[in-house]
Amino acid sequence: MPAVPRRQRLPLQVESLGRRPYEATWRAMQAFSAGRDAATVDRLWLLEHPPVFTLGLNARPEHLLAPGDIPVVQTDRGGQVTYHGPGQLVVYLLLDLQRRGLGVQRLVRDIEQSVIDWLATRGIAAVARRDAPGVYVGGAKLASLGLRVRRGRCYHGLALNVDLDLEPFSRINPCGHAGLPVTRLADLGIALDVAGAGAALQSHLADILGYTIVPPRQDSHG
Repeated sequence: MPAVPRRQRLPLQVESLGRRPYEATWRAMQAFSAGRDAATVDRLWLLEHPPVFTLGLNARPEHLLAPGDIPVVQTDRGGQVTYHGPGQLVVYLLLDLQRRGLGVQRLVRDIEQSVIDWLATRGIAAVARRDAPGVYVGGAKLASLGLRVRRGRCYHGLALNVDLDLEPFSRINPCGHAGLPVTRLADLGIALDVAGAGAALQSHLADILGYTIVPPRQDSHG
């Protein structure tokens, strides 16, 4: 899928937030999206979460098999159940889709393609699946997607397994699919930490979505 020509590009601020609690970050996304206006610059938030299972709006309780001592949060993104934890890159996209001229289906395809394109530069062949959004390598899920769109603006986003403990995925049916295998960059021969994966992926995301990354400004909205 071709990138958006540079003359049509919009600015995008990327913020690396480190490790943040899930629920507080979710509420911050909601507040940012509710408080933004036509001049607010779109954002990417790059971070990781402490261990947590999250249930999307379509999640069915039977897909949460044995959470144990890991917290469970019912959230407002689309999709089913997934796991977040240290060693997983989470990319939250806080975008004005109307301004960018993006529909939700195209946004999902573009996010998936940005990961696929980046993996190709590392010699890894990956694919997307229409029946189960995300990015897969050899039939195993490497990245999950879940979005929320309100009034033409989106939040939530992408979770990419970098070098996390995969055991908690055995306590759920990942994204509602029983027995779905899960993989991570470390098992594919890509030796990066979360910060390194975020730094590598952000330019591919910006390029395919039609943005130019700009430094954060003290007077920026939101």
